[in-house]
Amino acid sequence: MDSITRASVVVWFLVVVLLSVSSIVKSCPPSDRAALLALRADLVEPYLGIFDTWKGIDCCKGWYGISCDPNTRQVADINLRGESEDPIFEKAGRTGFMTGSISPSICKLKRLSSVIIADWKGITGEIPACITTLPFLRILDLVGNKLSGELPANIGKLRRLAVLNVADNLITGRIPQSIVNISSLMHLDLRNNRISGEIPAEFGRLSMLSRALLSRNQLSGSIPSSISKIYRLADLDLSLNYLSGSIAEWLGKMAVLSTLNLDGNLITGNIPATLLNSAVSILNLSRNSLEGRIPDVFGAGSYFTALDLSYNKLRGPIPKTLSSAAYIGHLDLSHNHLCGPIPGGSPFDHLDASSFAYNDCLCGKPLRPC
Repeated sequence: MDSITRASVVVWFLVVVLLSVSSIVKSCPPSDRAALLALRADLVEPYLGIFDTWKGIDCCKGWYGISCDPNTRQVADINLRGESEDPIFEKAGRTGFMTGSISPSICKLKRLSSVIIADWKGITGEIPACITTLPFLRILDLVGNKLSGELPANIGKLRRLAVLNVADNLITGRIPQSIVNISSLMHLDLRNNRISGEIPAEFGRLSMLSRALLSRNQLSGSIPSSISKIYRLADLDLSLNYLSGSIAEWLGKMAVLSTLNLDGNLITGNIPATLLNSAVSILNLSRNSLEGRIPDVFGAGSYFTALDLSYNKLRGPIPKTLSSAAYIGHLDLSHNHLCGPIPGGSPFDHLDASSFAYNDCLCGKPLRPC
C-alpha cells in the first residue's frame, strides 16, 4: 500500500470516528434512554402504537412525546396525552387507553421540566414518591387515570412547580402539609379524587396561586382564613366536599376572585353582604344549610354570569335591588323558604318558574299571581 493510499485510509478512519463521536454527543445520554425504556416497560398502550417510535439510540429524535434540552440533550419533557388532535389519534379514530403503572425510573431523568401522562384512563398504581427529587420540575399533570395512594408527603420539595394536576384519579389520604412550600404553584387541580381531612391551615402561603380546584373529594373542616392572602386567586372550587362552618366576609373582598363554588357542602350561617357586592361573577352556594335573608346589596356593579343559592334555608323576600344589577345570566333561588312577590323587570323577565320553585310563598310572574 503506497503512502497516498495509506493516508487516505487514515483520513477516512478519522472521519468515521468523528462522525460516530458527533452522533453520540448529539444523542440523549444512555442513562436517559434506559430510564425511558424502563418507563415504557411498565406501560401498555395497545391501540395507537406510540411506543413503537421509541427506538434507536437517540431518544431526543423521533420518540413520540419526548423533548430534550437543546444544549445538554438530556430529556426535559414527557408529554403523553391520551386525548389529542395529533394525527396518530385521528388515524386511529379513537382516544387513547393505557394500562400499567408509572415506573420510579422516571425519577432518573434529572432534567425533567414537565411530566404529562394524562387521560389514559387505565394507568394504576401510585405516584412515585421519588418524583419530589426532580429539582427542575415545573409541570406535573397526571389527570384522568386510575392512580391511587396518597400524594407524595414531600411534594413541597418541588419549589419550581407551577402546575400540579392529578384530577380524576383515585388519590386518597390528606393534602400534604408540605404543599404550602411550593411558592411558585399557580394551578392546583385535585378534583374528583378521594382526598380527605382538612385543607392545610397555611394554604395562603401559596401566594402565586390563581386556580385552586379541590371539588368532589372528602375534605372536611372550615375554609382556612389564610386563603384571603392569595392576591392572585381567581378560581376557587371547593364544591361537593364535607366542609363546614360559615362563609367569611373576606371571601367577598378578594381582589380578583371571579369564580367561587362552595355548593354541596355542610356550610351554615348567613350569606355575607360582601360576597354579593364583589368581583365574583360565578357564585354557587347551593346545597348547603345557609340561613337568614339574602342581603339587599345588589347594584349597578353587580354582574353575575351565574348565581345559585338553591337548596338552602334562606328566608324573607327576594331583594328588590336584584333588579338594579348590571347583569344576571342564570339565577336559581329554588328550594328555600323565600316569601313575597317576585320583583319585576330584568333579570326576572327572562327566568322560568324553576328558578323560584319550592319556596314557602313566592308569587308573581313566572309563578302564580300574588
